[in-house]
Amino acid sequence: MAQAQVDGSKPEDGASFSSAARAAVEALLAPVDADLARRYPGEPGTRQPVHTVYVPADAFDADTVRSWGSQALEAFDTHAATPEQLAAALGVPADALLADVHARVRAKLEREPIEDLRIDFEDGYGPRPDAEEDAAAERAARLVAAAVADGTAPPYIGLRIKCMEAAVRDRGIRTLELFLATLLAEGSLPDGLVLTLPKVTYAEQVTALVRLLDDFEQRAGLPAKRIGFEIQIETTQAILGPDGRATVARMIEAAEGRATGLHYGTFDYSAACGVSAAYQSMDHPVADHAKAVMQVAAAGTGVRLSDGSTNVIPTGPTEQVHAAWKLHHGLVRRSLVRAYYQGWDMHPAHLPTRYVAVYSFYREGLQAAAARLAAYVAKAGGDVMDEPATARALSGYVLRGLDCGAVDLAEVTGLTGLDRARLDELASR
Repeated sequence: MAQAQVDGSKPEDGASFSSAARAAVEALLAPVDADLARRYPGEPGTRQPVHTVYVPADAFDADTVRSWGSQALEAFDTHAATPEQLAAALGVPADALLADVHARVRAKLEREPIEDLRIDFEDGYGPRPDAEEDAAAERAARLVAAAVADGTAPPYIGLRIKCMEAAVRDRGIRTLELFLATLLAEGSLPDGLVLTLPKVTYAEQVTALVRLLDDFEQRAGLPAKRIGFEIQIETTQAILGPDGRATVARMIEAAEGRATGLHYGTFDYSAACGVSAAYQSMDHPVADHAKAVMQVAAAGTGVRLSDGSTNVIPTGPTEQVHAAWKLHHGLVRRSLVRAYYQGWDMHPAHLPTRYVAVYSFYREGLQAAAARLAAYVAKAGGDVMDEPATARALSGYVLRGLDCGAVDLAEVTGLTGLDRARLDELASR
């Protein structure tokens, strides 16, 4: 057998690839290269909020964000005023890490209690007379524009419309039209604008929203694909179609680059699978299956995942609040370990344990992640030989911690020697 040429020397005649063969390979794979680049562009490199808060449209007002923050702080100060009380509530050690997290979470609740707010015109709002919903859509847009202008809006904000099923389709389209048109009339669309399309069953419903947004952008003189949206996965048809094929990947494709996220709907999906009300939860096996399918379908596409919510509300006496907090904290922690970095929060008192779980997750692993990143950049090796894919994951972990406020850039740079730009570069490789 002829020895392989590995030293850079020219192979002998007859032992090399012809230029025709190379050209044929290029011709064969050029469409594949283009398709890979289009379908799998990788992470968008932007901030992902750690949660989404849903507020019914009739309950949303100029004071919503401040009010949620105040209520969250009141719950925190009443039922977990010290790190020791928080530790007792969650059943975790009262150590230096938790003391640090406690202080950081309290500051977060004062500074930025909500990272992503969705004004709900769907289940949380329900059917209303057309004139009432018209007025509510215009009012919501004016409130959003005012909040963005005065700096009180959360980083991400938008609305959830009614779904594309026949019974409510016209109403949902009308609400979206009024909301977007009023926002433009008030000035411009916010950078953090997010729309949510619920109860999707067929990819054609996603295509329908794409066509509407195409038309709106053209008529309004907006850049193409300026408006993105999330797809809520809360029907069984969104996971498995009638032909036995996985459906969610088709929905991402149908969005034509506009899909920003896949959000799991805990209760609608569980109910559709026949799960009894007492057992409908983010950690039920049917939920795990759906989210695993969503995760694989979204991988590499730039479409992000969000877990659902718990409907156990932390209210009442301290013992009851602590029980609800322990449950919520455990569910959020479980989601983070499974790489679902976002979830829904339904009540202000959910915010403390959302941030405690998130901040603990990013702070407890910071030293190890920073050491591995520093070793990777320095090519120093060590106990673990990391590859570029792992460096991407390590950088992404640190960047998520930075974005939500769990860690500070100064301490990250001190541990790794890397600034934000270098971390962004490693995360995008």
